[in-house]
Amino acid sequence: MSPRDQHPGPGRAGGMIYPVDGFTPRIDPTAFIAPTAVIIGDVVIGPDSSVWYGCVLRGDGNLMRIGARTNIQDGTVIHLNHQDDGGRGGRGYSTLIGDDVTIGHMALIHACTLEDGAFVGMKACVMDGAVVEGGGMVAAGALVTPNKRVRKGELWAGSPAKLLRQLTPQEMADFASTAPYYADRAARYRAQGL
Repeated sequence: MSPRDQHPGPGRAGGMIYPVDGFTPRIDPTAFIAPTAVIIGDVVIGPDSSVWYGCVLRGDGNLMRIGARTNIQDGTVIHLNHQDDGGRGGRGYSTLIGDDVTIGHMALIHACTLEDGAFVGMKACVMDGAVVEGGGMVAAGALVTPNKRVRKGELWAGSPAKLLRQLTPQEMADFASTAPYYADRAARYRAQGL
C-alpha cells in the first residue's frame, strides 16, 4: 500500500481519505484527488482518473470500483447499497464505474454500473441496479430509476428518465472527447500541486 492509500485526512495525498471497517481507499498515484474531495472505505480509483472539488465517494458496506481516465466532477456524490439488508436475502449493489466515464457536476450515482465510456450529465441521478452502457448518455437533471438500462447510443432524459432519442454520431464523438480532456486537466492540476 502506498503512503497515499494509508493517509487518513487532508494533506499532501490530496483529498480526505479515510478507512472504514478495515477498508482503506486504494488510489492510483496518477489520479487527481481534489483537496476537498472525501473518499471513504472500499474504493479503488484507477490511473489518470479525477475526483474534483466537493465530491464524496463513500464505500462502506459494499465495494466501489472506478476505472482509468474517469472524471467525477465537482459536487458529485457516489454511494452503494449495503450487503447487509436486514436479513431479507439480498446482497445489495456495488457501484462499478468503468474507464473513460464522465460524470457531470453534482450528479448522484448510487449502487449502479456505468460501463466504459458512459456519460452522466450534471445533476443527474442514477439509482440502484441501473446500468448505463458505454456510449449511453444520461441528460443533465435526469432521474434513472432502479434497474433501468441506458443502451449504447441512447439519450435518456426526464424525471423519471425515459429514452428521448438516439444520439447522433457527432454527439457521441463530442462526449467521447470529454474523458481525455479531463485526464489532461487533472494532470495539469496534479503537476501544479492543486
